[in-house]
Amino acid sequence: MKNKKTLDNLVDNIYNKLSNLNKEKSLGITKKQADEFGKAMSAALLGWSEPYKRDPKASSLRMSSIGRDDRKLWYEANLKQESEGHAPSTHIKFLYGHLLEELVLMLVRLAGYEVTDQQKEVVVEGVKGHMDCKINGEVIDVKSASPFSFKKFEDGTLAQNDPFGYLGQLSGYEAAEETKAGGFLVIDKVTGKLCLHRPDEFDKVDAKKRIKDLKKIIKKKKLPARCHSPIPNGSSGNMALPRDCFYCPFKFECHKDANDGNGLRTFKYARSLTYLTKVVREPRAEEIT
Repeated sequence: MKNKKTLDNLVDNIYNKLSNLNKEKSLGITKKQADEFGKAMSAALLGWSEPYKRDPKASSLRMSSIGRDDRKLWYEANLKQESEGHAPSTHIKFLYGHLLEELVLMLVRLAGYEVTDQQKEVVVEGVKGHMDCKINGEVIDVKSASPFSFKKFEDGTLAQNDPFGYLGQLSGYEAAEETKAGGFLVIDKVTGKLCLHRPDEFDKVDAKKRIKDLKKIIKKKKLPARCHSPIPNGSSGNMALPRDCFYCPFKFECHKDANDGNGLRTFKYARSLTYLTKVVREPRAEEIT
């Protein structure tokens, strides 16, 4: 009996296709398929090479952000500040994320699946977004992840730790497309391992209600509660920001009342920076501003 191409066996079918190389069989990639893959990689490279220009008149809400914390979205809507920008290494990380997405979708097609609606624009309650694609008619968000992050998708524990709001993003795309059985196709960017995580319906959000609520929240004068609380930094009594706050561009504004109103204190260690909200014992590290 011929293997039916379903989302449930998507990864297995990709692996089975690639296992032909171990049997000294060709994958059967045609010149046309190779050229289309090359064009997709070229488009990803060119898109990455241009700076993102946001329409100043557009809403601060985006489909990719509706699953994030209320306070951060309030800051994005109300606090006008210069972007901190990204380190060169981060730009490189963005690039291979784009390239890996195209690689994964090439493998999906090679395994005999239908990929449609790449980068299709959708709108829910006036908020726009661009979905990665549909596979066999279901919304699929393609992600590249570190081994640590990959495990959340592989184990199905994303809902317990979703700092980037991926579930809200997927929920928004599905609300626009009126589908319910989509998920995340993820590649471990270190090992090359793949997994497909299709979250339970109760782990998703009501995207339409969420957007309506957010529109009210960002118009209020009062700040929403902090997304995360400081955590102990060792046993000294010092308190620090948790890792989920590290890349937030509003962390200094958010914690300007830290250290008795003096704001966050930043210390440079060998491997990373530490942002202290309370200093009981001076760290043996360089303090930077």
